[in-house]
Amino acid sequence: MTISPTAPEVTTAPLLSAQGLYVTFPGRHGGPRARAVDGVDLDIRPGEIVALVGESGCGKTTLARCLLGLVEPTAGRVAFDGRPLDYSGRSLKAYRKRVQLVLQDPSGSLNPRHTVYDAVAEGLRIHGYGGDERTAVAEALARAGLRPPERFFLRYPHELSGGQRQRVVIAGALVLEPELLVADEPVASLDASVRGEILALLLRLRTDLGLSALVVTHDLGLAWNIADRVAVMYLGRIVETGAVEQVLTAPRHPYTQALLSVLPEAPGTPVVLTGEPPDPSRVPSGCRFHARCQILSSGEAETAGVADACRNQDLKILDGSATSQVACHWATASSPRGAGNCATSHNPPADGPQAN
Repeated sequence: MTISPTAPEVTTAPLLSAQGLYVTFPGRHGGPRARAVDGVDLDIRPGEIVALVGESGCGKTTLARCLLGLVEPTAGRVAFDGRPLDYSGRSLKAYRKRVQLVLQDPSGSLNPRHTVYDAVAEGLRIHGYGGDERTAVAEALARAGLRPPERFFLRYPHELSGGQRQRVVIAGALVLEPELLVADEPVASLDASVRGEILALLLRLRTDLGLSALVVTHDLGLAWNIADRVAVMYLGRIVETGAVEQVLTAPRHPYTQALLSVLPEAPGTPVVLTGEPPDPSRVPSGCRFHARCQILSSGEAETAGVADACRNQDLKILDGSATSQVACHWATASSPRGAGNCATSHNPPADGPQAN
C-alpha cells in the first residue's frame, strides 16, 4: 500500500522564500556566463514538502545550495521566516542550524574514521550545544529509526548497510532540531527495497516534528509519493508548479509530459526529446524548451498559432506562491483539460514508500 503524503494544516506565510533568484557563474576561457539559476520564485510553507524535479544540469542542485546559503545569489533574495538571509558568518551559522542538508551519498557524507556517535554529535559541537550531548545523539538516532540507539554509537560507517548510513546522515541533521530539511536525491544511491523505508521516514518526521522539506530529485515517482507540491525546473527556471496530484496526473508543460512518459507505468509511447541538452551558457530566445519541444516539432503549436511566440517570446517568471502555474505558450493557449491538448492523463507512479 502506498503512503500518501498528508500535510498538516499550513499557514499562508512561507517558511522559506526565494524571490527573483539568479545565480550565474563565469564562463570557461572567457566565454558567456552560465545562468545556472535564471529567475526563480519558490515558496516552502511550514509543514509542506516540495519536490524540485528536473534533468541533471537543469540547475536544481545550484538552487538548493543557494537556498541553504552555500551559494550567494547574483541577484534576488532568499528569506527565511520572513527575514532576508544574511550572508555574514554568524548569521549563516544560526541559519544553518534551522535549515539542514541531507546529501545523496551517505558514504561520501560520513567520515570513515568517525563513529556513528561522533558523526551525529558533530553538529552539536560546531554549534556549541550546552545540553546533554549523549541524550541528544540518542534521541536523533531513534527518530531516524536506529533503535536502540546505543547499539550504533561505536559503529563505523563501513559496518552499516546503505539504508543505515542514510539514517545516520538524517540523524545528524535532526540532532540540531531544524525546521526545514533540504534533501538532495536522498534515496538515489539506495536499493529499491530500502528507498521506501527512507521516504516513509521522511513522511513520519513531517508528521511527528512538523518539519518542512525541499526534496531535490529527477525521479517523478519519488515526487508523487512524498511531496505535497511539485516544481518542475528546466534550464534554470521553474516551468510548471502545482499540487502533486495535478501536475503528475494532468501535466500541462510538454517537458513535464516528456519526463512522465518514460516512467514504466506511463501509457502510450515514451517521448524522446531531440535537440541539444540544456546549456546554461546558451539560453535560447523565446521559450527555453522550444528547441526540444515535441509539441513544436509535431506542428501542434503551429496549429494553435503560438509557434512564433514559442521561438521568440520569453515567458514570465512563475509566482512562487501560486498554487498552479505553467510557463508555456502552447499550454496557456490550449484548454488545460482538453483531450489532445496540454493535459495528458497519467496513472500515479507505483514506486514509493510502503506502509508498515
